[in-house]
Amino acid sequence: MKRRRTPKPMKIETVQRWVASVILFHVGSVPAITLAVYSIGVAEKEYGRGVGLWLMSGVIGVLTAAGILAIFQRSLKSLWLIVGLLPTVVTGFYIL
Repeated sequence: MKRRRTPKPMKIETVQRWVASVILFHVGSVPAITLAVYSIGVAEKEYGRGVGLWLMSGVIGVLTAAGILAIFQRSLKSLWLIVGLLPTVVTGFYIL
């Protein structure tokens, strides 16, 4: 019979970091994805405004990723910032 490992209790700071990062992820990713998708429709009628919205989705995504890295006290020079650009990259095929 296998012995079960008893889980170590988490520090309150760790829990607070995870909760804050999940909230920031939601608050940042919803506008980034919404702007990226909405920019497709706008770009069909007014190309300049559509591209502007598309670029803003990338800025919001990168700032969200940078905020999450800052919450966990990680270096901002990270490849994880590319994750913030995913909505912009995916919708870029429809914009450009």
